[in-house]
Amino acid sequence: MNAQGEITVDVQFACDDADSPDAEIICGWVRIAVAEAGVEVTGDAEVSVRVVDIDEIRTLNRDYRDKDEATNVLSFPAGKIDGLPAEAVQTLGDVVVCAAVVRDEAASQARELADHWAHMLVHGTLHLLGYDHMTDADAMEMEGLESRILATQSVADPYRS
Repeated sequence: MNAQGEITVDVQFACDDADSPDAEIICGWVRIAVAEAGVEVTGDAEVSVRVVDIDEIRTLNRDYRDKDEATNVLSFPAGKIDGLPAEAVQTLGDVVVCAAVVRDEAASQARELADHWAHMLVHGTLHLLGYDHMTDADAMEMEGLESRILATQSVADPYRS
């Protein structure tokens, strides 16, 4: 439970990947990101996280972003639902993470795999909360927040060499 309310995280594993963190770790990172983001989430909220293979992430990236390539993480914010009773659980959206891409990136960037997973989960969750990196100013704000959130859990800054 955080100051905003209970954050429920539904974790789905759509691929077999022995290197993926377990559901408890995934839930923890999503909850930390929500708690530390500085965005007001009133009442209870929920986030879905789906761990997928390269084919699924590539299809989603192609269908929703017109990029026919695999990527590490995609976020699908739910947005505000008009008429939702105040006591209803607020759906923040879905985060989709490709286990193989995250593993390959961690190796190629000489990063700890667990740290890279943490970064992708925080990054994806921040997108659900309205953060983006489309402009230089937005990128600086989002990346700074990501770094600060990760540092609270002793994860190295992913934007420093």
